[in-house]
Amino acid sequence: MDEKITVENVNVPGYTTRVNKAKYDDILQAMGKVLPSKSPGLTQSEIFEAILPHLDQALFPDGAKSGWWAKTVQLDQEAKGTLFREATKPLRWYHIK
Repeated sequence: MDEKITVENVNVPGYTTRVNKAKYDDILQAMGKVLPSKSPGLTQSEIFEAILPHLDQALFPDGAKSGWWAKTVQLDQEAKGTLFREATKPLRWYHIK
């Protein structure tokens, strides 16, 4: 049975869901490698593209579903206060270390 992790959504306070921990951790690690620690951050498209070379191919063959997972991790990390969303157009994010 797959181990699960509870994630939050910054846009829906109080809402949680459970997702696959291995996939969550792999995306989180990849985002940690590519996101800057200060402004300017990366756009969502830039994040999606930048994490691809860092993903475990067994979990995300050819990047399959990595965009959904990256968005899930991004929303959860924002809710936890470790990822910052800049008020820019387009939106940009950076990691608070």
